[in-house]
Parts: sequence; structure tokens; C-alpha cells
Amino acid sequence: MEKHIGNCSCGDIEFYFNNDPINSIFCYCTECQSLTGSDKWFGLWVPRDNFKFTKGTPLSYMRVGDSGKKVNYHFCGTCSTVLCAEVTAGNFYSVSATSLKDNKFTPKMSIYASSAPSWAIFPSDVPKFDALPPGMGG
Repeated sequence: MEKHIGNCSCGDIEFYFNNDPINSIFCYCTECQSLTGSDKWFGLWVPRDNFKFTKGTPLSYMRVGDSGKKVNYHFCGTCSTVLCAEVTAGNFYSVSATSLKDNKFTPKMSIYASSAPSWAIFPSDVPKFDALPPGMGG
């Protein structure tokens, strides 16, 4: 079993999950753009029961997603690094790939491409969807 360990920028919060995520996505929705200050979020979708905070207690912020259900963002209260978003509609965490100590993952799809800024760059070898593909949770 492969263990993936991550942390915030200052090290106050640490987490892990086991094995590969169920998906790895570039999300170009406007909420992710605001969250990252960039054109996208690189999220690793990890089932809720396979993700655990091991050091510190993150703060959280809730918004309502397209599904009408809650999306809970967990971030460090010291350095403000967003570590994951709990997507309650899909019962998974979208874990920040860039917060892993050793990120070996690449995106399998780009979602909400219709919301991307005009200057966004999409990887040519990654399937692109204007919104969230049907049956993907969210």
C-alpha cells in the first residue's frame, strides 16, 4: 500500500491518503480560480474514508456546489494553504496535488473548461469538458 503524505506551506497541518486517487483533475471553475489566484486547481479525488489529517486542525470554509450540496474547504489558519475540498455530493476530498511531498500524479481530465480565462492553457493530451461530466459527483 502506497502512502501519500502532504502538508501546508508552514508545516502546521499534515495529512495522508493511501494508494492512488480515484481521479486527478484540473478544475477551471470560477471558484477554483478565486481559491488559487490562478486559472485552475489541481485536485486528486480521494474517498473520504481514505484521507486523514495527522497533524494540526485545519480551519474550514463552506460553499454550496453546483449539486446544491456542501463543498468544505480545509486550510491552514497560519499560512492559508488550502489543502483539500470535501465534496459532499461525491463523498470524496479533492486534495491539492501541489501540497503533496512527492506528487507523482498528472491530470486525467480538465473540467469546467468553459469557465477558464481566455489565457488558460490546456494540456493537449488531457480530455477537456466544459462542465462536470455526468455521474462524476460535484
